Amino acid sequence: MEHTEPNACMSIKDFESNLKQVHTDKYIEVAQNVRLYVKDYGQGKPVILIHGWPLSNEMWEYQIDHLVQNNYRVIAYDRRGFGKSSQPWDGYDYDTLADDLQEIIEQLELENVTLVGFSMGGGEVVRYFSRHGGKNVSKIALISSIIPFLLKTHDNPDGHPKEKSENTAAAIKEDRIAYIDNFGKTFFGVNIINKPLSTPLLEYYRSLCSAASPRATLKCAESFSYTDFRDEVDFIKVPTLIIHGDDDKIVPIDLTSRKAAKSIANNTYIEYEGAPHGLFYTDREKLNEDLLAFLNS
Repeated sequence: MEHTEPNACMSIKDFESNLKQVHTDKYIEVAQNVRLYVKDYGQGKPVILIHGWPLSNEMWEYQIDHLVQNNYRVIAYDRRGFGKSSQPWDGYDYDTLADDLQEIIEQLELENVTLVGFSMGGGEVVRYFSRHGGKNVSKIALISSIIPFLLKTHDNPDGHPKEKSENTAAAIKEDRIAYIDNFGKTFFGVNIINKPLSTPLLEYYRSLCSAASPRATLKCAESFSYTDFRDEVDFIKVPTLIIHGDDDKIVPIDLTSRKAAKSIANNTYIEYEGAPHGLFYTDREKLNEDLLAFLNS
């Protein structure tokens, strides 16, 4: 880290505040008895990274470093029920999760924010616009996102059948860790031929998922499986980056980002050929380049 000396125009208080901005982790109370673990690194325009299910902020390891080194302030937090955040019994609907995001933006006094939502995190991004008017947000990025709607209905015939979500819930209740183990392999596109990450790293990601509250794991799966955001994308009026892998077996691209790209005005849409759901690791260099280009545009 570059050493910074206070100058004649900078008070000791300002200097200490400046240092705190460079590297801090903290807890922010978003509701009574609910505290979210937040990493706040770097200086510059703020970027909030919202993790996927059932991971935690650590999934953004390779993006955080890249963005901080390129002069952005990066805020990455654990959703309630996940990582080091509080694990309340309730509050896993998207209204509450968007309210948690709003509290982070307000309490950190952020302006000109870019929101980056991965997978389930795309729901918080869109609900923040429909529920809070997108206050203080100037750009968004939807990465491998569940937007606009996953469930099969009469007017969404190519969606996931409800039975699929019910089977997932049953598997989690039966043996959550075994489910996560199998899920992780599909998540990163691991098979007999393709091994895009090491076994220890795959086990590390499994451990991050295992730390989540069982209740939060189940209830958040319900939220992203059943919530319809199709009417809410109209609230997005800011530049939007949409990135998705065309070999995503967790959140199929035809059902999500290809539709989102047709519905959200002023978007930049990029498909990663052969990329699985977990492209934040498998395609990290390309993702970092595309995300930085969007932030700098």
